[in-house]
Amino acid sequence: MKNMVTWLRMVAILEGISLLALLFVAMPLKYHYGMPEAVSLAGAAHGGLFLVFSGVLIVVSQRHAWTDRFSFMVFLASMIPFASFVMDRRIKALHG
Repeated sequence: MKNMVTWLRMVAILEGISLLALLFVAMPLKYHYGMPEAVSLAGAAHGGLFLVFSGVLIVVSQRHAWTDRFSFMVFLASMIPFASFVMDRRIKALHG
């Protein structure tokens, strides 16, 4: 079971990095340098990681009997820049 928490944390970090890359690299490339393909590539990567993250979150929250509130907070953190890194610390403190 602890393996799934590690998997969730790893995917959350990757998803958080992809969000930052999308917002702070791909978006400026699109709007300031006329490179819309940057958003297409980064957006696809971020979308795929978000789907994987969401699926793993469902499994982990059920296996570890997380409250709906905590599960929602983890989910919400994945949509706010830098919040996934803060939430990672909370999950690590909870599960070691």
